[in-house]
Amino acid sequence: MSAVTPTTDRVDIEVEGTGLSPYIGIAESRGALAAEASPAPLGELATAYLAVLANERASSPHTLRAYERELRGFVAYIVKTQGHNTAASAIEHTRIRAYLGLLYDRGLSKASAARALAAVRSWFRWLARFGHVNQNVASLVATPKLPKHLPRVPSIEQMNRVVDSIGDKDDAAASWPTRDAVIFELLYGCGIRNAELTGLNLADIHWANEAILVRGKGQKQRYVPLGDAAAQAVRAYLAERQARLAAAQRNSEALLLNLHLRGSGRLSTRSVARIVKRIAIQRGLSSDVHPHTLRHAFGTHLLEEGADLRSIQELLGHERLSTTQRYTQLTAAQLTVVYDKTHPRAK
Repeated sequence: MSAVTPTTDRVDIEVEGTGLSPYIGIAESRGALAAEASPAPLGELATAYLAVLANERASSPHTLRAYERELRGFVAYIVKTQGHNTAASAIEHTRIRAYLGLLYDRGLSKASAARALAAVRSWFRWLARFGHVNQNVASLVATPKLPKHLPRVPSIEQMNRVVDSIGDKDDAAASWPTRDAVIFELLYGCGIRNAELTGLNLADIHWANEAILVRGKGQKQRYVPLGDAAAQAVRAYLAERQARLAAAQRNSEALLLNLHLRGSGRLSTRSVARIVKRIAIQRGLSSDVHPHTLRHAFGTHLLEEGADLRSIQELLGHERLSTTQRYTQLTAAQLTVVYDKTHPRAK
């Protein structure tokens, strides 16, 4: 996979066989690549857009890798089918639809094809904004209909039992019990993402306001309430954390540390996923539990207990309410109970 490395002035991208220029800076992505008499090569336009994502929109490394991969594949397809000198304005929506068909022929799922289309649409939206194309032809291509899979969310009782059981020093499933208790308390008690969890620093805990400062996607910040149980778990962990750092003569701004203080000492998202799965399985939960499952559970259980979707949207840090609706689930019986209790015509 090609590398995408955000820097202060540019994004360096190495893409073989697609014509993507290795160096496109912000200035080029804004003005120098504005539509001119001679259209810019597709590769340079794709690279310029990736620079915008990295430097102006502060997209995450994961998003950058995904968009770089999808755009590289699409540019390679256009170059192969229409030639190296194809202008962006010469790409029709039928060509984009044919590309999705090619992805299906390669065995990709509808979800993968939908992700590819989303990247191409976003790119063409940017191209249209700067006059490289007259319209976003990718918007004329229908998004593949995806099957709706509701995540299996543990019940409130199951989650309380698991979270309450972590923290004992004799717990064989936890390599660092007090730290692992904080992991579960913050993932389930605050509904934050795995990357948001591992990105927390000590300074992000605002004890006076009983809240934590969370940096979400695109470096967007929000405050999330820190419940009593979570605050108690954090305090118990901080004492051990400081003792370990002192013994190793180390310092770290990270809230959650890895067991052996490797590198910067910060715990990785991959390690969090392993910790969550190991403890969940040991406590009798499904083997497909992962950090995001706890986030799903957070939203679902709030909804079950009567919280409104708008409040849940704010807590989860979603831009769109439709996203929040996908993160929550209620059974038909629960919906009936809510309806009977709240609707005036049901009484």
